[in-house]
Amino acid sequence: MKIETENRTFETISTGTLIIGVQKHREQMKNWEAFGGFFDASLEEWIRTGEISSDRKKLTKFPVTTANEQLKRVLFVGLGEGKSLTEEELREVFGLVGKELKSLKVNDYAIWLDSFATPTVEETDVAFLAGEGIGMGFYTIPNYKTTSNETETYLDRVELMTNSDLEEAAASFDVGRIYAEAVNEARSLINLPPNLLTATDLADYAVELANQYGFEVEILDKAQLEELGMGGILSVNQGSTEEPRMITLKYKANDNWEDVVGFVGKGVTYDTGGYSLKPRESMVGMKGDMGGAAAVLGAMRIIGETRPNRNVVAVIGSTDNMVSGTAFKPDDVITTYSGKTVEVLNTDAEGRLILADAMTYAKQQGANYLIDVATLTGGVIVALGMDKTGALTNNEEFFESFMEAAVETGEFVWRLPLTEKDKKRIRKSDLADLNNSPGRDGHMIFGGGFVGEFAEDTPWIHLDIAGTSDASSPHDLGPKGGTGVMVRTLAAFVEQF
Repeated sequence: MKIETENRTFETISTGTLIIGVQKHREQMKNWEAFGGFFDASLEEWIRTGEISSDRKKLTKFPVTTANEQLKRVLFVGLGEGKSLTEEELREVFGLVGKELKSLKVNDYAIWLDSFATPTVEETDVAFLAGEGIGMGFYTIPNYKTTSNETETYLDRVELMTNSDLEEAAASFDVGRIYAEAVNEARSLINLPPNLLTATDLADYAVELANQYGFEVEILDKAQLEELGMGGILSVNQGSTEEPRMITLKYKANDNWEDVVGFVGKGVTYDTGGYSLKPRESMVGMKGDMGGAAAVLGAMRIIGETRPNRNVVAVIGSTDNMVSGTAFKPDDVITTYSGKTVEVLNTDAEGRLILADAMTYAKQQGANYLIDVATLTGGVIVALGMDKTGALTNNEEFFESFMEAAVETGEFVWRLPLTEKDKKRIRKSDLADLNNSPGRDGHMIFGGGFVGEFAEDTPWIHLDIAGTSDASSPHDLGPKGGTGVMVRTLAAFVEQF
């Protein structure tokens, strides 16, 4: 996307659409008089009568006839009181703008950044939020309808207008755009039908990402996993005709491979539940059980673009969980890559078995800090609903640093406790070191706590995105379907940590 850094006035805009924020109290807005003089003497009357709404999240599309022949319409964006607007609310406003631009099928637009600024959100911050929010709102789910004759629309140019530092605003907008594109890539992975995204396909995508950004990449196939003794992922894969993959990407910020942040993603490309078979209504949508892998890959895309000064290793365990004569069963005892044994009580608690091997492997690859991301349990939805990511940790300071990034990105994370009693239940088995399903009560804690057994003393955060990785209906920042949750927070954390 081309970001214009030429100083523009209202008279020299060269796109057909201008986006402007409107607060209820225009006297608080910077340089509002300049636009009022350019547009029309009736502007204030139209706002007063409601023909142009200043209500927050209300969009008004207005045709214009001015001396500027290029400009055809102004999209007024209601900001309400304005001064109390938070960054998250402004991001959502821009998401709605992105949806409107998609509806209008425009390829370029101009935006007056100053009109969205508030006492707490400066123009450079507005630029970032605009790049991020508009990009996310513009996204639509790819479909395979043979009757569709619509051509895809892309945003390929934007003109930024501000009395502040234009170069700085353009750089900030570009970072927001990068974040949005990474989220949208993660969404598209989640939305892919499972016959079009196998573990092999996911590994191929990771290789393309590595080649694009110069990451080191390693893909372990089934034979290599067997040679290493990765019994967690291999047990889940037993029922499948598709091979598993263990995917590793390394971003080296410097020559010293130390102080490494490790991302670990669950990449179950389809989950039937295995012999602990899901009911039909629960199985539909399980193509998204690789949402953790998508989040990790999306974050790595941002890292590849922004090049932060922090070493990162990403490890993704990927397979499907199918039913066949060779599938693993309740009552099986398996040996994970760490050497710890697990009594399988529920084959639908498969993600934690894959993460067990991936966590151990990430530590072997040099990770000094671990964050695992997974659509792990229905229990997190029961506990927190569909709009909150559940978290566990073994390190307070590490978690506090992570939460700073989560607050900045507006992705809601809530920590649950992991007590010694919980750990005892995870370790309770007459046959093995651990059991993979201690019970339905506290299900999210037991699932994440199981993964934590393989972090051991390494600072670790577990993120259960079972509720937040998929939206059942359209929302301000996008359509229903995959959300790409945690892509932005993971990337922001690496930048800040």
